[in-house]
Amino acid sequence: MPDWNDLKLAAELVVVTLQEKKGFIMKNLQITAYTQHFIRQQVMPGDICIDATMGNGNDTALLSRLAGEKGHVIAFDIQKQALEHTAERLLKDGCPENYQLFLDSHENMMNYAKPDTVSCITFNLGYLPGGDHSIATKADSSKKAVEAGLRLLKKGGLMTLCIYSGGDTGFQERDAMLDFIRQLDPHKYLVIQSEYANRPNDPPIPVLIIKL
Repeated sequence: MPDWNDLKLAAELVVVTLQEKKGFIMKNLQITAYTQHFIRQQVMPGDICIDATMGNGNDTALLSRLAGEKGHVIAFDIQKQALEHTAERLLKDGCPENYQLFLDSHENMMNYAKPDTVSCITFNLGYLPGGDHSIATKADSSKKAVEAGLRLLKKGGLMTLCIYSGGDTGFQERDAMLDFIRQLDPHKYLVIQSEYANRPNDPPIPVLIIKL
C-alpha cells in the first residue's frame, strides 16, 4: 500500500503556479519550506526549541506555535534589527508568549539551555534577508554553535541547517560546515545532506542531523 503522506508531500513539491504575464512556471520550493516539513514532524507541545539564527523570525514563529504554551523557544541573533523584526512577527502571528529573544551569538547557546533537553534547533547560515550583506554568519562561530547545539539536543532531537553560499558570503563557511558534519560520529548522529541537483548559481544546501 502506498504511504499517502509521502504521496501528498511529493505532490506538494511539484506544484505549478500561474504568475501574471509570465505564464506557467514551476514554483520555487524554498529550502526553508523543505526543512520546516521535518520540523513540523519533530516538535511536540511542551518541547524546548532553539532558533539559532533568528533573522526575520520565520522559524522562531513556527517553533513557538508548535511548542505551544507549555513549550519554550530560545532565539538568537547578533543584529538588533533581527530581534525587532522577529518580535513584530511573533505578535502579528499571535504566537504564544513562550519565547525569549537574545541579542547574542548562537555560539553562546550553552548559556541558555541544559544539555540533552532540546527537541529541535534550526540554523539558517548566511546573512539577514533584506539586511546588511557584510554581516553574516562565519565558519568558526557557526561550527562552535553547531557543536554546542549537538550537546543540547536530547536523544531523538533534530537539528536543521540551511547552508547558503556564494555571492557576498563566499564558500568558506559552506565548505567548513560540510567537512565538519561529515566527520560526526555515526553512532551518535544521523546526518542527511540533500541538494538541488539541477538548480544553478550555488543553491543552498539543506542538512538534517538527528541525535541517536
